[in-house]
Amino acid sequence: MHEKTPGPDLICLSHLRWDFVFQRPQHLMTRCARGRRVFYVEEPVYLEGIAPSLCVETRGSVVLAVPHLPAGIDEGQGLKAQRMLVDQLIESHQLTDYVAWYYTPMALGFTNHLEPAAIVYDCMDELSAFQGAPASLKDHEAALMRAASVMFTGGHSLYDSKRSGHSNIHPFPSSVDVNHFGKARRITADPPDQAAVPTPRLGFFGVIDERMDLELLDAVTAARPSWHIVMVGPIVKIDPATLPRRTNIHYLGGKKYDELPSYVAGWDVALLPFARNDATRFISPTKTPEYMAAGKPVVSTSIRDVVRPYGQQGLVRIADDAPTFVAACEAAMEENAGARMTRADAFLRQTSWDEAWSRMWTLVETALADGDTTAATDLAIESTAI
Repeated sequence: MHEKTPGPDLICLSHLRWDFVFQRPQHLMTRCARGRRVFYVEEPVYLEGIAPSLCVETRGSVVLAVPHLPAGIDEGQGLKAQRMLVDQLIESHQLTDYVAWYYTPMALGFTNHLEPAAIVYDCMDELSAFQGAPASLKDHEAALMRAASVMFTGGHSLYDSKRSGHSNIHPFPSSVDVNHFGKARRITADPPDQAAVPTPRLGFFGVIDERMDLELLDAVTAARPSWHIVMVGPIVKIDPATLPRRTNIHYLGGKKYDELPSYVAGWDVALLPFARNDATRFISPTKTPEYMAAGKPVVSTSIRDVVRPYGQQGLVRIADDAPTFVAACEAAMEENAGARMTRADAFLRQTSWDEAWSRMWTLVETALADGDTTAATDLAIESTAI
């Protein structure tokens, strides 16, 4: 356990489950918790026949708080219950000096009464473009942007889209734990469920949802029946029946973060087969530098934050239709691996989650030092109009 340093604690309000996929919030909050208490508040779990309660557990040095609400509770009562539970969390842990760090603007509905020392909005995605997004999300986000002391974005495209809406906004593209994924370069044994998959293997890890170009995956596997595509990750918000089903495409389900290097180690090419739609317009895939750290060639569709900088610097091959995607994968399998990894490593030396967190927290400390006490007031005033 790291010794906590003086300064505010942190309450993180997120739409992502801590135990779902280890990504940006987990990377940053884990590092934050090295120096201060971190409370990660998830969206509610709805259960039959219960009274509202807060399930509090620890995940390493992070305190995970999950509201449990009765199934069927109406929206107004649900927000009132969550407000009560957050107040209980603050009181029971004696949180008198804290930063409120938002991943979801929808949390304003039950936190607009709080008085944090500073408000941070880490906008990692254009959530309003995702399937099933609440109709009020854009209004909530506008209120949060007015109130935030400092705002971050998960990539440069999102920064370009949001920069006019905030005076203290900074792009922080997805970073990487090089040591963790670098293990893939030394691993020779396959996990049991991948060992039976023939080679060559082309792989993807991550959430399989509406952002995936299923037609492209189907066309690539049809064009090269001797290639085997490995899809590692949970299937979310789409009907599994819509997934392409061929003998040379393999869905292995979700895996823990610690397991990912063992899977990618056995691939010949790492893939970013994203569709080009509203949900992918502003994404900055965390897995791009992770694949590179694992020592694998990468082929991606033309996602803007992959094209710039990775495609422009020759670190990732870009292709959007099946013939060019197949050709790019073929070229990737034939290239000089040593030269590729030398280029990748030179790029990766410029980035790490440790460095990203250090720079972000410095910006938060600057906001704290500036003494912007209007933020919490603005939050309360603006949120009442939503």
